Amino acid sequence: MKKKITKLLSRPLLHIVIVFISLVWLLPSVGLLISSFRVRNDVMSSGWWTVFQHPFEFTQYSLKNYTHVITANGIGKAFLNSLLITIPSTIIPIMIASFAAYAFARMEFPGRQVLFVIVVGLLVVPLQMTLIPILRVYNRLGLAGTFIGIWLAHTGYGLPFAVYLLRNFFGALPKDIFESAFLDGASHFTAFFRLALPLSVPALASLAIFQF
Repeated sequence: MKKKITKLLSRPLLHIVIVFISLVWLLPSVGLLISSFRVRNDVMSSGWWTVFQHPFEFTQYSLKNYTHVITANGIGKAFLNSLLITIPSTIIPIMIASFAAYAFARMEFPGRQVLFVIVVGLLVVPLQMTLIPILRVYNRLGLAGTFIGIWLAHTGYGLPFAVYLLRNFFGALPKDIFESAFLDGASHFTAFFRLALPLSVPALASLAIFQF
């Protein structure tokens, strides 16, 4: 089976088809990028592909669109708010989930499996069912419309999947490495920061992309 797949992928015609599909997929993004450097009148009167008639005629390009976006009223504040929301909302769930996932994967304590099943079970709870109850709680606590409220919401909604993903990854790491570390006197805290986290960079990066 592997030989058939390798033989199929080695065919020039298949490569041509893949390149063609990739180019078609990228065309809209290329068009948006080129249009962003054109003035409004040119965008309204002609297609973005007309720039290739004279690609080195730099007078047809302009940075006015970017200047307008940056200097428009409220854009700077909106950009800052986006950073203040997305960065903590990505980092906080990953930090909490990594600690919890390591505990589920490498530590023995009563009720570990039951607690993990409960956490994973939260994945099947529809998000829409929780919006109104959470909003009522936020209104009572004065968290509605605050950054802390947004961070808590993103953290709560992202934790079940994050714990599930990282727990499986931590559990797949070689046990011999951790046993050797424990024999040398390492604590779970040391094993987590010196072994688990460095070996789990791919999983953490994937989780950060999903959470972002």
